[in-house]
Amino acid sequence: MKKGIHPEYRPVVFQDASAEFVFLTRSTIKSSDTIEWEDGKTYPLIKLEISSASHPFFTGKQKMLDTAGRVEKFKRKYAKKD
Repeated sequence: MKKGIHPEYRPVVFQDASAEFVFLTRSTIKSSDTIEWEDGKTYPLIKLEISSASHPFFTGKQKMLDTAGRVEKFKRKYAKKD
């Protein structure tokens, strides 16, 4: 790899504010916030609005859409007129 052109790939802590879910992974994202992790080390902190802990698809609280009604409405609207 060429030196000096790639971003730093390092451990980063991501925190979901709505679900109080925190996880440590590796990333190139930059942050001025830091947090002390369970191992006693300090890592950059990225605050998230939504993650797998709070997203309706992953929590099972997803609403089902009435797709059949939407398709029928589309067909009525754009049907060829005789």
